Amino acid sequence: MFKLIKTEKNARRGVWETVHGTVQTPAFMNVGTSAAIKGGVSADDLENLKCQIELSNTYHLHVRPGDDVIRELGGLHRFMNWSKPILTDSGGFQVFSLASLNRIDDEGVTFQSHIDGKRIFMGPEESMRIQSNLGSTVAMAFDQCIGNPAERGEAAAASERTVRWLERCQREMQRLNATEGTVNPHQLLFGINQGSVYPQLRVENMKTIASMGLDGYAIGGLAVGESAEVMYEIIEAVEPFAPRDKIRYLMGVGTCENIIEAVWRGVDLFDCVMPSRNARHGHLVTHDGIINLNNNRYERDPNPIDPNCDCPVCRRYSRAYIRHLLKAKEALGQRLAVMHNLYFYNNLMEEIRLALDEGRFEEFRRENSKKLGTRIK
Repeated sequence: MFKLIKTEKNARRGVWETVHGTVQTPAFMNVGTSAAIKGGVSADDLENLKCQIELSNTYHLHVRPGDDVIRELGGLHRFMNWSKPILTDSGGFQVFSLASLNRIDDEGVTFQSHIDGKRIFMGPEESMRIQSNLGSTVAMAFDQCIGNPAERGEAAAASERTVRWLERCQREMQRLNATEGTVNPHQLLFGINQGSVYPQLRVENMKTIASMGLDGYAIGGLAVGESAEVMYEIIEAVEPFAPRDKIRYLMGVGTCENIIEAVWRGVDLFDCVMPSRNARHGHLVTHDGIINLNNNRYERDPNPIDPNCDCPVCRRYSRAYIRHLLKAKEALGQRLAVMHNLYFYNNLMEEIRLALDEGRFEEFRRENSKKLGTRIK
């Protein structure tokens, strides 16, 4: 399913075959939380923006419109008219982010819907059943995510519970995939590494889940309060114990700089709401760094967002025009800004893959990592 075709030190170039198509790695997943990219970007648009794989949110689709509705309509791919791979997260992070509304024990989590206040229970089996109804390409295991910093004891308990829940997820996924009428009987299961910022806990956890023969392995519970340096240290600690022949996914990350640095440390797959969320507020990525279109300097700027970008937006529209749309709160402004940022991220992954193919990723990292994270005044 995952073929490693080339390495440069710890950086990896691979090809990932799924029932819904092939993904060239390293790759970035465009986040469509509720089966749509915020900013009015359609599935057809994603094709033109070089998107290989999309991510949707288990919790949000469960509460609205309901995973049973999506199953009845043929599954998530048909529902949103997207034929390429989809990864659904487990709902674990949403439980963490709604911490004031939940109660956690070994069975699962009880919490209130943010939509109507309805009481919801979700555990490993429930998460797997919801994701099976959605029929995504990849289902993420239900995990306990905690904030950073966390006490070591709390981190250890969450890590151990995540393993126990993973065992239940694996059993339930096997049962669901073998059940007649399942939307996607080839649904894959990724386990999630937890352990907060404690390298020993992280390594122990990865050793345990690596022995379970899963389809892929994610590093979760990062980019939730710790510094980038600490995040990189955790990746470096965990990487030697992640199966070499399985895809590696860093959840919820992040900036262009974060992605380049994580690829350097052996990560294959990424997702983050940042490019679309920032775009909707006028923060756009370019090959020279990050610009804020809200600044007055762009009011009369006839140039494209990035003169070195060949996205559909940069080929046709000026900074001044998009800035005007954003200031006037025209929906088109957000749409064009989001399209640019998503294209930039997907194209960045192409550039990373080409640099790996040509054996010059170390040079690429040196030239681009810090620069792409710079905010242009």
